[in-house]
Amino acid sequence: MDAKTTPTQIRLTRRTPAYWRITFDNPPLNVMGPDMVRQFQTLIETIEADDDVRVVVFDSAVDGFFLNHSDFTGRLEDMTSLPNGPTGLPPWPDFLVRLTRASVCSIAQIRGRATGNGSEILLSCDMTFASREKAVISQWEVGVGMVAGGGPMARLPGQIGRNRALEVLLSSDDIPADQAEAWGYINRALPDADLDTYVDALATRISRFDKWAIAQTKRLVNTSLPPDVELGAGWDACVASLGRPAAQEGIRALTAQGFQKPGDVETRLGHYLGELRR
Repeated sequence: MDAKTTPTQIRLTRRTPAYWRITFDNPPLNVMGPDMVRQFQTLIETIEADDDVRVVVFDSAVDGFFLNHSDFTGRLEDMTSLPNGPTGLPPWPDFLVRLTRASVCSIAQIRGRATGNGSEILLSCDMTFASREKAVISQWEVGVGMVAGGGPMARLPGQIGRNRALEVLLSSDDIPADQAEAWGYINRALPDADLDTYVDALATRISRFDKWAIAQTKRLVNTSLPPDVELGAGWDACVASLGRPAAQEGIRALTAQGFQKPGDVETRLGHYLGELRR
């Protein structure tokens, strides 16, 4: 990755050698394109290679958006032509699997929309804390004729139950933080004014503990996870869905209303998906 030509969309800040902050910064909407996926690959390599880091916290510098859906203004081939990662999976599910299995504690701190990719990364983190007033979670893909590509079909049923997982995925609606907490989608919904202090204190506490004990505890808990191959199957279904006329027409119709531009469609995506095919 050429730092001179590729903007830094993921910033890494080492609060201490053991406690890192990872900030998404791709304004105005924090959408994820091929450049950002490459930066995710570099990030996970950095995490895996460091002997001192014990905790990583994901947050956002973009007001209103934690991490958003993929970038639909570019060519699909630019994403699908990226080489597979060390797991044998394409680079986005590869990153998610490696994050879950990394020997560090990963925490998502959500303020704003976690749409599509944002939901998928919180499902891959070890813990998630969200702003009660400002966080919204969404797996929006079915509403536009797509299948999600980052494995929520594999991960959500084990986390919130089959029926609720299907409600999230098939309704494609926006899930507020309080509802996400009640379902077990996230650990806690906190008052926005308390979110930063709470997450920072927890991350600081865990960063003082022994890394071997953190890694071994995660390894044993992770035996309950679905096989990695199921995330790969989701990616394949996502790519196949994008070639279907239904998805192409759905994205065109949504774009005509203002999708992928700052404004009401991105802010209230669930509402507009519900009205799309009327």
